[in-house]
Amino acid sequence: MEVAIVGASGYGGTELYRLLKRHPEVTGIHLFAHSQGDQPLSAIFPHIGEDTWVGKFDAQTVSERAEWVFLATPSGVSAQLTPQLVAKRLKIIDLSGDLRLARPEDYETWYGKPPAPAALLEKAVYGLTELFRERVRTADLIANPGCYPTATLLGLAPLLKEGLVDPRSVIVDAKSGVSGAGRTANLTHSFSEVNENLSVYKVNRHQHIPEIERFAAQLAGETVQISFLTHLIPMTRGMMCTIYATPRRKVSEDEVREVYRTHYAHEPFVRLRPAGKYPATKEVAGSNYCDIGVTADGRTGRITVVSVIDNLVKGAAGQAVQNFNVRLGFPETLALEGSPLYP
Repeated sequence: MEVAIVGASGYGGTELYRLLKRHPEVTGIHLFAHSQGDQPLSAIFPHIGEDTWVGKFDAQTVSERAEWVFLATPSGVSAQLTPQLVAKRLKIIDLSGDLRLARPEDYETWYGKPPAPAALLEKAVYGLTELFRERVRTADLIANPGCYPTATLLGLAPLLKEGLVDPRSVIVDAKSGVSGAGRTANLTHSFSEVNENLSVYKVNRHQHIPEIERFAAQLAGETVQISFLTHLIPMTRGMMCTIYATPRRKVSEDEVREVYRTHYAHEPFVRLRPAGKYPATKEVAGSNYCDIGVTADGRTGRITVVSVIDNLVKGAAGQAVQNFNVRLGFPETLALEGSPLYP
């Protein structure tokens, strides 16, 4: 199958290329960039060592070369490109946040950019595979989830689906490596600003809050409100979400752990740690795994969940390939096999 990556000059785009290059069902990968096209890939990413050409985006050219398109473009760009690609009858997996919210006005409020057409927002299927797999199987327009929502929702899902916690009690303390901000130069993300530093950002206004609350509510069957704080940590890739929630009734740690074991028993990319053990970001680096540790504190009565992912893989490109596999009927783990990088 021939596929296209639009946004090949970014971190998410090059991670997609790395994964799709080893996909046995992908016979050709055509690369495009919205702003850095018309040059060989090696000029953008010398580590790849290939002169594969990165073309300037053109919807007609994309439609002539591929059936499926991965949009790894910044927020606001996909909203402009998706209507052109849909008009060409292309199937799309969008890695940006442009198709994840139900209402155009919500996108404008949280992202501060013009939204995609309402008809496309209505058509898009949210591609957090472990939670919405059946919807993905028939979707031709897939909104790949954000990295923070992936780690948070996978960490919370068993509690919400079982109705175990007060949906207004959830607090998420989230931390991400610098690659989550993308490749565009920015003073805030420069070495001297990030190194030996820990900073909080977008307090109470992170654009992933409505995405998390929207799909958490679908899982819980009721409104969910979270306190969500994000922090930048001095490393390249990796994400940890520490989640606190108050149970609706007294629960034991064994009961909580059994809920997680049952919920994720057949999920190839979610790994539950043994009692008393908690995951670290390095233990999922370069992989499509989400590792989860969970405990119930008898003293405070709260449940604590620790969820870690690689923000560029499970939080972006790997999740997109997983959705691609599910939608096309391929084995779900195809091109995503292998252990995390360590150390």
